[in-house]
Amino acid sequence: MAYKSSASSSRAASGAEQGGTLRAYGGEGGDTRVARRRSALVDACLDLLGDDEPSPVTVRGVCRRAGLTARYFYESFESVDELVAVLYDEVIADIADAGLRAFEDGADVVSKVRGGVAAMVDIIDADRRKGRLMFSQSLLSPVIAAKRMESTALFAGLTLQSASGVIDLDSVLGPGAAFGVAHYQVGGLSRLLAAWVEGDVGMTRDEIVKLSVALLLSPAELFGAGDLIHPPVNGGGTTPSA
Repeated sequence: MAYKSSASSSRAASGAEQGGTLRAYGGEGGDTRVARRRSALVDACLDLLGDDEPSPVTVRGVCRRAGLTARYFYESFESVDELVAVLYDEVIADIADAGLRAFEDGADVVSKVRGGVAAMVDIIDADRRKGRLMFSQSLLSPVIAAKRMESTALFAGLTLQSASGVIDLDSVLGPGAAFGVAHYQVGGLSRLLAAWVEGDVGMTRDEIVKLSVALLLSPAELFGAGDLIHPPVNGGGTTPSA
């Protein structure tokens, strides 16, 4: 899918609000109005890209969906590509923050992974537009392709960093293999969630979380680190898997 982007000097066309102090109207401060309009444009872009049948993203189309004129687009963005990049970054930041918080709250490895996965699934389940933005194969613009590569590297790094806090993966696998496993996990989880969002995998929210957790933990089991995930209980046996 292609975007019809256009750079323009009309960012300055928002008139008096762009030069100096922003005036208040109807009790709403200028900065607040700018932030509100920017948020409306970002959400309108998510509407267009995250729909079941994505629409081309143009300045005119985004502004129509947001109920704004083009002058307000250039108040916050220089081009459609910039808007799409900002939208993608905001969605990724929300998911990463929620996942890390949930991971940190877990009492053991399994609960940490389960919490992190559940946080991600809940965000895309509550707003399927975000899942389509992240995963849909019908969105193939250079901007989104680049952002997906960035986010894969980001989540692989976060996965490795978070896991290293509870399991010494470098000792178990070696540094290169550990990073490779992290990329494999992120890529596999992304494709599974993509199929789920698109309705190709008929599973409930709880079922997709359970399967994802099992798959994410399986490399440690495969490489003989199962005891680090399921420590012995009362000197014998192991805790049940997720």
